[in-house]
Amino acid sequence: MTDKHRFVYDAALRWSDMDAYGHVNNARFLTLYEEARVALFFVAAREARVSFERGIVIARHEIDYLRPVDYGDAVRIEMWVAEIRASSFTVAYELIDDGVVASRARSVCVPFDLAGQRPRRLSADERAFLEPFRPPGDGS
Repeated sequence: MTDKHRFVYDAALRWSDMDAYGHVNNARFLTLYEEARVALFFVAAREARVSFERGIVIARHEIDYLRPVDYGDAVRIEMWVAEIRASSFTVAYELIDDGVVASRARSVCVPFDLAGQRPRRLSADERAFLEPFRPPGDGS
């Protein structure tokens, strides 16, 4: 069952995602997670009249591979905000294949001033956009 605090993204699998064994290559999991982040921070945020286009960089990724993912039409990625700080936030993900969690991951995201080439603080609008994706009792 999908939690109301999660953003859900259906990611299409491509033939190029496969490794020699017919599974999704481990590095491609990060690409699939990136697609979900882009859908949240640049598509859904824009629809909510919030923009992360000033910049975000990834400071850290961690990923657990729980089972292989075979080639198929799509996987579902559920993501939420595990922690919000003044100048960073952590996104948590689950990649679900045929109803089973195949991978869990976390990314530490840092708002970044692209023009000044330095980290920046989250704006009030960005924080307000992220809050609904933070389950009660999590993080900050």
